[in-house]
Amino acid sequence: MTKLTSARPPLMPKTRRFPKLPQRFALLGVLLAAGCLSSAVGSIVAPVFPELVDQLGFDPEWSGLLVSTHTLTTALATPLLGLLAGRIGKLRVLVLSLVGYALFGISGAFANSYGMMMLSRGLVGASSGGIAAVSIGILSDLYDGEARSQMMGYVTSALATATVIFPVLGGWVGNVRWQYAFYLYVIGLPVALAAFLVVRRQPESASPAVDLSQADGIGQYLRQSRIQVLLLGLALTSALFYVVVVYAPIYLKTEIGASPIVNGGVLAARAIGAAVVSAWGASQLAKRIGANAAIAVGFLLMAGSLTLIPNLQEPPIIVLAALPFGIGFGFVMPNLYSAIADLTPQAQRTGMLAIGTGISSFGQFVSPAVFGPLWRNIGADVFYVAAGLALVISLLSLSRRSI
Repeated sequence: MTKLTSARPPLMPKTRRFPKLPQRFALLGVLLAAGCLSSAVGSIVAPVFPELVDQLGFDPEWSGLLVSTHTLTTALATPLLGLLAGRIGKLRVLVLSLVGYALFGISGAFANSYGMMMLSRGLVGASSGGIAAVSIGILSDLYDGEARSQMMGYVTSALATATVIFPVLGGWVGNVRWQYAFYLYVIGLPVALAAFLVVRRQPESASPAVDLSQADGIGQYLRQSRIQVLLLGLALTSALFYVVVVYAPIYLKTEIGASPIVNGGVLAARAIGAAVVSAWGASQLAKRIGANAAIAVGFLLMAGSLTLIPNLQEPPIIVLAALPFGIGFGFVMPNLYSAIADLTPQAQRTGMLAIGTGISSFGQFVSPAVFGPLWRNIGADVFYVAAGLALVISLLSLSRRSI
């Protein structure tokens, strides 16, 4: 008995030194605000993307990379900055990333060439990677078990809500002049100040420091086939997501002369479905029919919405047709992240979730490189190709017994 009791105290601070309830709410608010900014990197400027391409004279085939370039640097920076946060402290990485997010994001308004715009988007993406690595890592350590799964749903909902608000704001201010949409990145500065005031009061021991042994452990879990399938699912889901973000605005401007406000409304409607379902429906559906079936339903809804895009002409109907895509996305993403967390021990969880976020961002980056040539050659039929891919993934998800 004495040996058992003497062995317990060293373990307790690593898993139970959580902030008090009021502090936790303040911390949660700051982290969700930071995460919302990270998730809105692309949606802020997506509504003005067609105007940007026209006025700067970019090639439509490769101009889609301007919307997704930030996702590549996010994919590269997220795991690296997640490890760095364990070394030098989460607060430093978070605050510096938020400041960089604001400054590099605003710089896009002054870019007058393809190279300058690519540089601006790449740097804001790297900053976003630091925000995502720290915010998701801290949140995953504040909750355990079913509470963590539910919280992941709330987080996805909050992030999806950001992609409702920012396309509308970006379309509204960008309707006057496309450069104005880039000024919205300045919001990163007050969030950085709030993070400095709130996060510094939290115990660093709430999440174990990352060291080389943890990195070795992550490598071991990355070799597991189940985790590889989940990471591939994140990449494919994000790739399909960016088919809508990049090519729907271009299609709508070409076919019906849609303004940035209309494009922002379509992107916002897609995000509304994701926000509502992620918070209240994803975990409940997974409980009733299983995680694999819930993911299959999500991909099926995404496929149906993608199929409708080339067949609609009226903006109100197009906005409504975007809702099933968001609902499907809301079913898929929380269940994928929750499954990864369930398969990973706490010591490696922050790093593994950071890798998952990076893989997701990489899928977004690859999307225009894959679908861009298709867009140039087959036009609106690219949406049918994406729908077919979503349908295949849905069937494969149903064929698996467990995640």
